Amino acid sequence: MSLPQEMRFVDLKSFGGPDVMMIGKRPLPAAGEGEVLVRAEAIGVNRPDIAQRQGSYPPPKDASPILGLELSGEIVGVGPGVSGYAVGDKVCGLANGGAYAEYCLLPSGQILPFPKGYDAVKAAALPETFFTVWANLFQMAGLTEGESVLIHGGTSGIGTTAIQLARAFGAEVYATAGSAEKCEACEKLGAKRGINYRSEDFAAVIKAETGQGVDIILDMIGAAYFERNIASLAKDGCLSIIAFLGGAVAEKVNLSPIMVKRLTVTGSTMRPRTAEEKRAIRDDLLSEVWPLLEAGTVAPVIHKVFAFEDVVEAHRLLEEGSHVGKVMLTV
Repeated sequence: MSLPQEMRFVDLKSFGGPDVMMIGKRPLPAAGEGEVLVRAEAIGVNRPDIAQRQGSYPPPKDASPILGLELSGEIVGVGPGVSGYAVGDKVCGLANGGAYAEYCLLPSGQILPFPKGYDAVKAAALPETFFTVWANLFQMAGLTEGESVLIHGGTSGIGTTAIQLARAFGAEVYATAGSAEKCEACEKLGAKRGINYRSEDFAAVIKAETGQGVDIILDMIGAAYFERNIASLAKDGCLSIIAFLGGAVAEKVNLSPIMVKRLTVTGSTMRPRTAEEKRAIRDDLLSEVWPLLEAGTVAPVIHKVFAFEDVVEAHRLLEEGSHVGKVMLTV
């Protein structure tokens, strides 16, 4: 396969607002041990991309400094030690960095085939949110059938994924969102109750709805919600924190309910996980979740698709917070 010498990518000349991003050119990377080179067809836009653009989420030392954590496209190069994939295969994958480009290197343990019937945009909308939700809600928090879960940010990419997966595996789901319309969207996706955090106290609603609290909370707010999250958990419950949109430092918090109710507080970020850990998540997704996608039980929610060249506008939309589901780029 003949490949160009150079590729377009989203360049950051400095940290700051969306306007610091511009389209640049650089040489194509070459697939190394255990890697595949993918020609991008669609790219997901995510909150960590905004944080990296602003300078608060630096990539790991061994990762590409280019923005972007997920994409879909065609394999155009296969490195040594890769089995099960070949040039021409259509895949989507979780990148350690570098997805905002026409070509991207992906570890072979972090790629998956397109679910049957999926196009590039739908496939590219899967990796970042599905890896994150599976790892935090199912592997770490241990959500099982018959349990109850509160999902904050219910109309985000993470939220729309978490609501659907939790419901598909038999959980009772509650979700917070910032408007009546967004709460309705959460309920259409499978939430028993959407809670408008602008006009309702979610802790009071959870107490009224459940009596005892929920078994698990998936939280991306952090400090601003910490005490109410603890109050909203039932005995032996688990708070799983995946981001700090409401701050990382909680002061003057009463910790005694954690002991009294035997609570677990956990959290993680995806990017620093080892290749082996990410491969294990990938394997679970392929066996447990891909059949749900192919059956139509679960599906990514796509809010808007932008051209690659309009990445600045895509970031502005995501920062505004008016979206329901994923914001995508097409190459």
